[in-house]
Amino acid sequence: MSAYFAALSDALKAVDIFRPCLVLDRDRLDGNIALVKQRLAPGLAVRLVDKSLPCMPLLSHIARALGTNRFMTFHPPVTQAVLDAFPEGDLLYGKPMPVGAAKAALTRGGAGWWSRVCWLIDTPARLAEYGALAAALDTELRVAFEVDVGLHRGGFHDPAEIKTLTIPARLRCEGIMAYEAHVPEIPGLFGGAAKALKQASAKAADFVAALDPDQRRILNIGGSKTALLHGGGVANEVSIGSAFMLPSDFDTPGLGGFQPAAFIATPILKALDPALPGPPVVSRTLQALGLFPRKGCYLYGGKWMAEPVFPEGMSPNGLIGLSSNQQFMALPASAEVKPGDYAFLRPTQSEAVLQHFGAIAVFAGGRIVEFWPALPMG
Repeated sequence: MSAYFAALSDALKAVDIFRPCLVLDRDRLDGNIALVKQRLAPGLAVRLVDKSLPCMPLLSHIARALGTNRFMTFHPPVTQAVLDAFPEGDLLYGKPMPVGAAKAALTRGGAGWWSRVCWLIDTPARLAEYGALAAALDTELRVAFEVDVGLHRGGFHDPAEIKTLTIPARLRCEGIMAYEAHVPEIPGLFGGAAKALKQASAKAADFVAALDPDQRRILNIGGSKTALLHGGGVANEVSIGSAFMLPSDFDTPGLGGFQPAAFIATPILKALDPALPGPPVVSRTLQALGLFPRKGCYLYGGKWMAEPVFPEGMSPNGLIGLSSNQQFMALPASAEVKPGDYAFLRPTQSEAVLQHFGAIAVFAGGRIVEFWPALPMG
């Protein structure tokens, strides 16, 4: 591990990056893409999740490698950016949008661009709202149904509900989205992940059966933690995003063999023998009890959704707390660091975190080869 992060440090110093930044290891990214291609069940397409990969060059790199033009989108400004970057892109919303937000996006977008967007419907009331919107805009809108296959986060709960719906004239139903993020969390006492996945797939099949044959173009299931566990069934596509970066929240059996491909790199501002405010005896007593470190450092920035990975043994300390300006980190006695060295943290998720640092430094072949601009958050 030390050699790997030393190489990252040298590459960053060679291009004079002395601020917090996000480093993307392109070689590891390509390895993760290869694993997706190897493990994806025959007949399943990949729909890339843009909120987890909010960087157009990153999305393009993965889309080319997988030969996909399908995207799952979540935020209208990002939706517009993806539509502009991928003229043949087909977008499915991964959450139901307030009809007012949809109206604003449709009005603001270029003529006809919404024809490549499929909006998510979770209730009869929202279906009626989108029908009224389509009529007001005098256009046809594509929709898909959010269905509950065990996550219980909303959507239609019973396939019979689908059969009773009257779809407004200007809406075209294209299928379903069946998200089953709960599957890896089901304990063995209740049958474990394998049983939960089987139940979710069976429930999705029931919803598909409730659709007319011409309403089954998008049969979407899965997320990064479960997509590669599906062995077929009624679905024709799975959604994947974070798996390509493997933030720490995605260390699950379904992604065994994948490697973390993104790290926050930040300079160490100070290396010191820490002390708490007040009489020195307080710090010495807490150190003797193992409650306060004898060695520490301050980082440039901090309070990120990330876990420290280098220097090895680096950790936050509750007595000093977290800071987004200069984060104190405890160090083991064996750590040898100095101001100007880099510390590295592994993001717990990729969405939002990738957008905190501006351009992403792309590491490949032992050096920084280019910078990929991340999308703005708003």
